[in-house]
Amino acid sequence: MGRGAARVNWLVVLAALSGALAVGAGAFGAHGASGAAVEWLKTGSHYQLVHALAALVALRLEARGPAWLFLAGGALFAGTLYLMALGLPRWLGAVTPIGGTLLIAGWLWLAWIGMRG
Repeated sequence: MGRGAARVNWLVVLAALSGALAVGAGAFGAHGASGAAVEWLKTGSHYQLVHALAALVALRLEARGPAWLFLAGGALFAGTLYLMALGLPRWLGAVTPIGGTLLIAGWLWLAWIGMRG
């Protein structure tokens, strides 16, 4: 990088892309999907969008660990639902709670950071 060049904040980039993907998945669920896929896309997009925003808030609070958990958990939770909505095997639903666990861990870590002051 040259002098004065901006350093890429990959967590911000990933949070923004996560939010964009969530909006796209929600739109597809509302306008292009049918059956169980509609609910999977709706649930996945909701959780992914909320946690993309949570990651940005965590970054603002200088809490990088929870931000990573929000993004990883959101990707795993929503990603498995999206894949099932696209026709991949339903056994992927057994992986979805791992993403949810990461999301919960992110919130608990953020609470712990808040308790520390």
